[in-house]
Amino acid sequence: MVLKRLLAGIGFGGASVETVLDSAGTQPGGVLRGVVHVEAGSVEQRVERLTVGLQARVETEVGDHEVNSDMEFHRVSLGEGTVLAPGQRFQVPFELPVPWETPITVHQGRHLHRMHVGVNTRLHVAGAVDPGDLDPVAIAPLPSQAAVLDSLVGLGFAFKQADLERGRIPHTRQRLPFYQEIEFRAPSRYRGLNELELSLVTDGQGFDAVLELDKKPGLLFSEGRDSFHRFSADHAPGRDWRDHLHQWIDSLAGRRRLL
Repeated sequence: MVLKRLLAGIGFGGASVETVLDSAGTQPGGVLRGVVHVEAGSVEQRVERLTVGLQARVETEVGDHEVNSDMEFHRVSLGEGTVLAPGQRFQVPFELPVPWETPITVHQGRHLHRMHVGVNTRLHVAGAVDPGDLDPVAIAPLPSQAAVLDSLVGLGFAFKQADLERGRIPHTRQRLPFYQEIEFRAPSRYRGLNELELSLVTDGQGFDAVLELDKKPGLLFSEGRDSFHRFSADHAPGRDWRDHLHQWIDSLAGRRRLL
């Protein structure tokens, strides 16, 4: 996949970059590889630094409103301190490690609605910096993460949307300044439930799964029963979480009656 962009802020006769990825898909903890093609403009320019990074669309609560902005969460330098002669061209291969907490953007071949994660290439020239574009990259779940998602689908939950929230989930292994919420519509078998939200906070050893139930109003639930549930696991593949999740969800929302 070719990600092409003319640098902003450089002005007439400025340089341009084109980033070619070996693959536009990866997983948390993986690596994105590619080549940055740099082409000088019609004037000599000094390159202060060339970088590639990852950024994502993140929601931030500001008063009573939510504001969306592109937040950089990982960047590596590919070189610095060189001069571009007019018309000069060169290529810079790179490897961009993907943090373990990188949010998932696809599952079972389907893009998760509202997720925007991409590669950003910046050329810092003579004090000017390209603001960068968000060129999409598909982040598939690890097998251990997919096992949780697949189990929810197996219970009848239907994907609704996903987003990134600025903030922290207490008592998890979170390091990034945001976390992902994946929202599912509940099946009719859970009469007291509207939706379920899932967050997976991951590192190299495993993940913390945090789930929240959105209960239907006007239904009787046992007092003192928490609508949050969390568990942790390593990255061992092939686990089936359906029984575990069903028992917890059904105990809260499976057989409740209208008041």
